[in-house]
Amino acid sequence: MKMSLVVEGLRSDVISIGELGDDTVAEVAERIAELLGRSAPGRILDLLSEVAAEISAELPEGRVEIRVAGDDVDLAYLQDEYATPDAPADGAGDLSARITLRLSEGLKNRVEEGAAREGVSVNTYVVRMLERGASAQRMRDGRSGNRLRGYGST
Repeated sequence: MKMSLVVEGLRSDVISIGELGDDTVAEVAERIAELLGRSAPGRILDLLSEVAAEISAELPEGRVEIRVAGDDVDLAYLQDEYATPDAPADGAGDLSARITLRLSEGLKNRVEEGAAREGVSVNTYVVRMLERGASAQRMRDGRSGNRLRGYGST
């Protein structure tokens, strides 16, 4: 997410509202927009920090972090080191079953990048991700409480 686009959108909204009034209202709106432009990035990061903490608390393993690089702000999932199994948890060490997947080029690239980042083959990476997802689903099915569902957008 580009922070400047969000902040500029907020500033523009305030200025547009100010244009509904006379010159004094427009001038006050301009001043408010200027102050908003300076304070909004910090407030947005505070909000995203709380969102990441709440999501992390609901995850069966791993955590969500905020990554800021210049104007870009991203939420990233980090898997706990101890939670990455080398073999399926159900003891089925026989990896002879085969499956064909049709993936978008973008997903394929993300899988290849993830495998490279972890220093494993694409096959090993996919098996680990499937096992982790299946294990997490079993854990969620067996516990009660609040669950997060849906998606967010800007």
